[in-house]
Amino acid sequence: MSSPSSNLQQKLNDLLCEDGISVRGRVTSEYEEILTPEALRFLARLSRRFESTRRQLLANRVKRYEEIKDGKLPDFLPETASIREDDWTVAPIPEDLQDRRVEITGPVDRKMVINALNSGASVFMADFEDAHTPTWDNNLEGQINLRDAVANTISFTNPQGKHYELGEELATLLVRPRGWHLVEKHLLIDGEPISGSLFDFGLYFFHNVEARLKRNTAPYFYLPKMESHLEARLWNEVFQFAEDELNVGKVCRGTVLIETIMAAFEMDEILYELKDHSAGLNCGRWDYVFSFIKKFRHDPTFVLPDRIKVGMDRHFLASYVELLIKTCHRRGIHAMGGMAAQIPIKTDLEANEQAIEKVRQDKLREVRAGHDGTWVAHPGLVSIAKEIFDEYMTTPNQISLSRSEVSVNAEDLLMVPEGSITEEGLRINCDVGIQYLESWLRGVGCVPIYNLMEDAATAEISRSQVWHWVQHEAKMVDGRTVTSDLVRTTISQQLEKIRNLVGPERYDNGQFGLASKIFEEMMTSNDYSDFLTLVAYEHID
Repeated sequence: MSSPSSNLQQKLNDLLCEDGISVRGRVTSEYEEILTPEALRFLARLSRRFESTRRQLLANRVKRYEEIKDGKLPDFLPETASIREDDWTVAPIPEDLQDRRVEITGPVDRKMVINALNSGASVFMADFEDAHTPTWDNNLEGQINLRDAVANTISFTNPQGKHYELGEELATLLVRPRGWHLVEKHLLIDGEPISGSLFDFGLYFFHNVEARLKRNTAPYFYLPKMESHLEARLWNEVFQFAEDELNVGKVCRGTVLIETIMAAFEMDEILYELKDHSAGLNCGRWDYVFSFIKKFRHDPTFVLPDRIKVGMDRHFLASYVELLIKTCHRRGIHAMGGMAAQIPIKTDLEANEQAIEKVRQDKLREVRAGHDGTWVAHPGLVSIAKEIFDEYMTTPNQISLSRSEVSVNAEDLLMVPEGSITEEGLRINCDVGIQYLESWLRGVGCVPIYNLMEDAATAEISRSQVWHWVQHEAKMVDGRTVTSDLVRTTISQQLEKIRNLVGPERYDNGQFGLASKIFEEMMTSNDYSDFLTLVAYEHID
């Protein structure tokens, strides 16, 4: 006997068969409200218009890496020098994006959406990417939650009876879709999975643009993982196409996360491509470190020390920050700071104060450098970050701070930080990486581990760094070489530690076996996988 959801799925597919659209995920009565025939046909039009370009741009990434292997290191593009040299600015900033001093980020589950919007932050970035496991249910429930939030009808009651609903003062909503490299396997257009980027963007835009405009705001986005201005051009064309399809005018705004080493050389060009749709740039610091390892993984001279030793004071990171601020302010738009990984520690007052002090120092560094706002991952940190920015930034932003004295060249951005590799660094990478991936496989894409908020970006650093050490036979301070056998031994030891930490029942009922298997294979294989989430996506529904 067929279930109600399978009946709804079949009904929808029968209706859309002639349109070349096939839904492979389950369809509930609630999901039907999002997966309307009109919305799915809109997604199909987006896909048919932009899929070939998306694939070509991904192929360009591979080609450019081969050039790097052959010795052509990243540099500022000679063919776009006029864009960098000319005076121009992006479109005027919408009123509700003028002040972005504190932005809270997090996944799109119902409780998080409510708490983030109520947090006192200026902006909430609702994340379908690094803080999110893209199961079919997570994706559709996230879209439902955002629709209800936009309509101010969202509420939630937990099993203990605690009720959550929206307050009077709400953060401005921005949405982060998945990167260009990811697909949504549960929706086929002409027999092929749709781009995850277009799926996330398209459903949110289609269902919410009119409601956003009625409230004197608009659909705003964070755009991740780009490696070139041509990828930004694609996003701009997507915005234009969607706006024209729904006849809403030029309303979209996108803040680009500069979280790849390649994009760091094209900041001006990226802003220029999105000129009428731009909301600035953001220092996606953790993915940036991951990208630095990935793009130079063939080169032993780019081996980095322990993850904990690669802080924002290192020259290559400080240079990238200064260049981003200078570039944005010259173009009349926000330069957003990054995420502090610390979270409140309720069980240890001394450790909590140390964590809070690290957050204070990080935000103090950002506001003094000229950033117009910053990120936090926990509502308990909003007031701390706000206090710092309120003290040093008395205007809605500090775009007027030109930073004209800044001069950053390719050598600055490519300077490899010195430092040691330790057994503890190897253990942390294996431990945290496995614990995070286990959580991700269970459908939870953002998780506190050892009092730090971990997401896909930090897991990518962990596994890429260990892979890099193994491939180039890196030496630890105790004289031992990091080998595949040492990694396997370390994983075995850390798994026992994790079992003792979480308890036998939680361990046995979790995904630790699969997570450790995936992580071990990715760290010890001679072949490198560009993204952890691409590999892991095959193991979720």
